[in-house]
Amino acid sequence: MATSSISTARRWSMLVIALTATTCANVFINGAAFLIPTLHSERGVDLAAAGLLSAMPSFGLVLTLIAWGWLVDRVGERLVLTVGSALTAAFAFGAASVHSLFAVGAFLLLGGMAAASSNSASGRVVVGWFPPHQRGLAMGIRQTATPLGVGLGALVIPRVAESQGVATALLFPAAVCVLSAVICAVGVLDPPRPPRAEAPAEHLANPYRGSSMLWRIHAVSVLLVIPQGFLWTFTLVWLMTERGWSAASAGTLVTVAQVLGAGGRIAAGRWSDLVGSRLRPIRSIAAAAAVTMALLALTDLLDSPASIVLMVVAAVVTVSDNGLAFTAIAEIAGPFWSGRALGTQNTSQHLATAIGSPLFGGLIALAGFPVAFAICALCPLAAFPLVPTEPRPLAK
Repeated sequence: MATSSISTARRWSMLVIALTATTCANVFINGAAFLIPTLHSERGVDLAAAGLLSAMPSFGLVLTLIAWGWLVDRVGERLVLTVGSALTAAFAFGAASVHSLFAVGAFLLLGGMAAASSNSASGRVVVGWFPPHQRGLAMGIRQTATPLGVGLGALVIPRVAESQGVATALLFPAAVCVLSAVICAVGVLDPPRPPRAEAPAEHLANPYRGSSMLWRIHAVSVLLVIPQGFLWTFTLVWLMTERGWSAASAGTLVTVAQVLGAGGRIAAGRWSDLVGSRLRPIRSIAAAAAVTMALLALTDLLDSPASIVLMVVAAVVTVSDNGLAFTAIAEIAGPFWSGRALGTQNTSQHLATAIGSPLFGGLIALAGFPVAFAICALCPLAAFPLVPTEPRPLAK
C-alpha cells in the first residue's frame, strides 16, 4: 500500500489526528510548568524545586522514548498512540488525586513515560502518509502540537491552579488525554511499509554507523531546544514576578506567543519544501535565535518594555526548527529505523529540557533573568557551525 492508496482527505485526517494526539500529550508534558507560580506563592516552594517538579514529565519521557520508538517499529502507530494516551490520562488523574508533592512528582514522572508514546508514533504517521515534497509542510503542522499544547496549558492551567488549586488544575491534562486515546483508537491508520524480509539492505542497516549525520542533527537540536525549553518554563513566572502581570494576562500572552510559534513551524516546514532542504533553514534559524535571545537579555537588563516584544519573537524563532530536524531524521533513518531515531531525537531534547529547568531556576534565583537569557543565547550560537550539509536533494 502506497501513500497514494488513500484519498487526500484521509491523508490529511491522519495529520489532524497526529496533531491532536501530540497536542494533548504536550498539555500534560508542559502543563506542570504552569503550576510554578501557584507552588511558589501559595506553598512557598522555591523556583529550583518547582522547576524540578515541572521537569518530571520530561525526565519520564527520556526513560521511554526509545523504547516506544522500538515498539512503533514493531507493532505500528495506532496501538502505541492509543495505549500511550490512555496511560497518560490515568497517571494525570493519579497526580490530581494525591496531596504530597513527592507523590505528584512520581505520577508526573510516570505520565511522562507514557506520554512519550505520541512523539515517535505521530511523527511516523505523518512521514508515512505524505510524499517528500509535502512532508516539510505536513510535519511543520504536526510539530505545532508542542506550542499549541503549551499555549492551551498556559490558557487554562494557571487560572485553575490560582482559583481551584493544583489538584484541580491537573484534571485538565487528564481529560484531554482521555479524548486523545479515543480519537486514536477510532481514527489512526498505520502507514505502509514493506515487509522486513523484502526490504533492501540499506533500509535495514543501522544509519548511525559510518556517518555522523544523525549525531550532528541530534546535537544541534539539543542546543536549540535549551532556549525553547527555558522560555516555555519560565516566561509565565517572569511576566508575573518581574513585570507584575496577573496570571490571566500572562497566560494569555504565553498562549498568543505559542500560537505564533505554531505558525513559525508551519512556515519553516513550507520553506524547507520550497528550497529542497531541511538543514539549510535550520542554520538560519539558529542564527536568528542567538541574536533574539541576546537582545532579550539586553533589554531585560535595561528594564525596557521591548523585552516583552522580544520574548514573543524569541518564542516564535526558537520553536521553528523542530519540525525540520524531525523530518530530516525520519527521512535519513528510513522506515525500519525512524522510530528509534525519532525516539533518540526526543530523548536528547527532553533530557536537555529536564536538566535545564532546575538549573535555570537556580541560576535565576542567584543572578536574575538577564543572565539566564544571555546564557540561552550562547546555545544556538554554538549550534550554528554544527548543522550538517544535506546528504542529497529531496525527492519529488
